[in-house]
Amino acid sequence: MAPPPAALPLPLPLLPALAALLAALPAAPAARAAPRSIAVVGAGLGGSAVSYFLQQHFGPQVQLDVYEAASVGGRLATVTVNKQQYESRGASIHALSLHMQDFVKILGLKHRREVAGKSAIFSGEHFVLEETDWYLLNLFRLWWHYGISFLRLQMWVEEVMEKFMRIYKYQAHGYAFSSLEELLRSLGGEAFVNMTQRSVAESLLEVGVTQRFVDDVIAAVLRSSYGQSVLVPAFAGAMSLAGAQGSTWAVEGGNKLVCSGLLKLTKANVISARVTGISLHSSEGRALYQLHYESTEGQGSAFYDMVVVTTPLHPSRSNFTFENFDPPIADFPGAFHPSVTSVVHGYLNSSYFGFPDPKLFPFTSILTTDTPELFFHAMDNICPVNVSAAFRRKQPQEAAVWRVLSRQPLDKQQLKTLFRSYYSVQVAERQSHPRYDAGRALPPIVLHHNLFYLSAVEWLASSMEMVAVAAKNVALLAYNRWHQELDKIDQKDLMHKVKTEL
Repeated sequence: MAPPPAALPLPLPLLPALAALLAALPAAPAARAAPRSIAVVGAGLGGSAVSYFLQQHFGPQVQLDVYEAASVGGRLATVTVNKQQYESRGASIHALSLHMQDFVKILGLKHRREVAGKSAIFSGEHFVLEETDWYLLNLFRLWWHYGISFLRLQMWVEEVMEKFMRIYKYQAHGYAFSSLEELLRSLGGEAFVNMTQRSVAESLLEVGVTQRFVDDVIAAVLRSSYGQSVLVPAFAGAMSLAGAQGSTWAVEGGNKLVCSGLLKLTKANVISARVTGISLHSSEGRALYQLHYESTEGQGSAFYDMVVVTTPLHPSRSNFTFENFDPPIADFPGAFHPSVTSVVHGYLNSSYFGFPDPKLFPFTSILTTDTPELFFHAMDNICPVNVSAAFRRKQPQEAAVWRVLSRQPLDKQQLKTLFRSYYSVQVAERQSHPRYDAGRALPPIVLHHNLFYLSAVEWLASSMEMVAVAAKNVALLAYNRWHQELDKIDQKDLMHKVKTEL
């Protein structure tokens, strides 16, 4: 059998012609270099999560400076009572919070051991609904008091959550949204956008939930989560109700470990300073942002290719200034709702709740209806952030650590109403959540070419997972805009696109 013929060499005269032909072909677009430096304002969950996601997409060579005036963790703060740490707010995470689940896995953290307890809803005079140890009995009581309202509620929340969960598929495929409205449309169409324009009460009554159920149960849940009424927008209400219905968890050692862990993982440079403003400059035809700050060493500034703001920019929360922007960055409308957390170490006054014998008081969590005479929104007997296998919850007659949520600080008479006596009271006054009003316009995510406002998502709904989703969205949006991958931004019919990509 003859060997195959050898490849013939190209005649020398053809080589220059081939080189000229290759030179005439359009060159492949050169990848744009990653930003040299990115500033993140705030080291709470939003700041730490967006730092992690930005590094994931742009690579470890990008300088990440994270500015924080207080402590890492933001609202995921803890207080110390008798040498034990307790969550003051941001205490529970929904089981469907996939980004938070990923963070815990990546950081090698653990879920905190759950300690069972029962809840009840208090009207100011009596308990309108009490949880028992028996699931079927709880269902019977709900049916007896409210008919099938709880089933209608569950169906409504599940439908919203099923559509909301699409965001994880979109983000896994690199899609991002330049506004909260576009994000909502991609998940649930105009129906989701309309959920920001009408109240949760109106939406639930429309699907057959009774007014009594709204007044008793829905009001109690929203007071415990947002400290607000059933007039909050339907989308914010649905996110809160999903957290109340589903199973929840917390991080062993404290939820704030997620923030410190992500910043350590990204090797971000955490700068202890308060950012006062941003001014716009240009360099080599592109935007350059000068970030101004105040620290213990005085005033300073630094230049960045990109800035992500994760702290509120509304006038009631900051005096942040923007200079040299044309058109100017407008003020943000709306206000934040005052919220007070009192961590009390003491003996519960069970008589106030109709239990003269404290040994018979069965509840560890008390929610309240929207009654004018009630001076608190909710209270619960909390466990420390480290729950050992030998840990047991304090009995009702023992001194325990209670977290009381209210709009105003509790005065001595109110503390005396709730507690027979107490050893200590630690008070934290915050404006944690926006004052939700149905119909209010949502803030922008994009403030300038490479200047982003992550905290805009708080006006849609406020929870740890909403912030984590917003952090991923901002990181993808920043990456896609930087590299001009516009086909990954605000795309329509994404469910179909994602299926075809699979």
